[in-house]
Amino acid sequence: MIFDPSSCAYLFPGQGSQTLGMGSQLARKFHAAREIYKEADEILGYPISLLSWNGPDSELNDTVNTQPALLVHSIASLRVFQERFPDFQPTLVAGHSLGQISALVSVGSISYPDALRLVRKRGEVMKAAGDLAPGGMAAVLGLDIDILEHICRDASKGNEIVQIANDNCPGQVVVSGSKPALDRFIDMANAVGAKRVFKLPISIAAHSPLMESAQEEFNQAVDNTPIKDTIIPIISNITAKPIRTADKIRHELRSQLTKQVRWTDSIKCMIDLGIKSFLEIGSGSVLLGLLKRIDRQSKGMSIEKPEDLELLVGTD
Repeated sequence: MIFDPSSCAYLFPGQGSQTLGMGSQLARKFHAAREIYKEADEILGYPISLLSWNGPDSELNDTVNTQPALLVHSIASLRVFQERFPDFQPTLVAGHSLGQISALVSVGSISYPDALRLVRKRGEVMKAAGDLAPGGMAAVLGLDIDILEHICRDASKGNEIVQIANDNCPGQVVVSGSKPALDRFIDMANAVGAKRVFKLPISIAAHSPLMESAQEEFNQAVDNTPIKDTIIPIISNITAKPIRTADKIRHELRSQLTKQVRWTDSIKCMIDLGIKSFLEIGSGSVLLGLLKRIDRQSKGMSIEKPEDLELLVGTD
């Protein structure tokens, strides 16, 4: 196998990586994946399996369904990988926003059933916060983050706030905030030479103060979730540094709703700690695409379909 666990990290995707049909091929071929989907259907009380595989798209893209669907696919992919390579243990793990909860399952910090319940609640409270304080998100290409932070300050007025939500990679940043502030931001970013600015198809302002109405209920859900120290370090979205203790993980999860995801710095931190290869576990290869923009020397591969496992088998 070309991936050396001593210099390999797992990456787990977040919202935006979902695709209709995700996980269906794994479930057809592997008993371990079928069991993960069966358990999810029972815990959630509705067939997230059929919704993931057959849609409709409008329901899959509803955040209350997207979040558990992505977690289930990631854990199904992980279980199949672990069954094939039982002795493989990465040195670090990281997850992009929602993906961090999948990452926590992978390192034994949160059980799969508890993670499912938590992401379902996370989706519910975020949707409710979006209904209470409508907002949106926009991706910006081609401007440095220092310039974007300055534009965010200028576009924010009173309670109409916009801020950096995700520093995904050099030249690709996502901002989040109220609709009036977001509109002002887009005009300003275009005026100073952004290559492209476009609103994302999402009706909530994730990773911004507009999520504050969800904070108390989500904090309670986090507090009620059994959490243990990790068996290997996980990289914080908030600080872009390794964390391991249950207390720090609880703080991390509570902070996610309103704080920025420092993904560029997270990848750089892992590379500085000796990581040379990355396995993206779950739907799509969005994070591998960002990786190439951050460090072209790093190797990566996605693990989401049976043929991905076959490729790994061929490298033994």
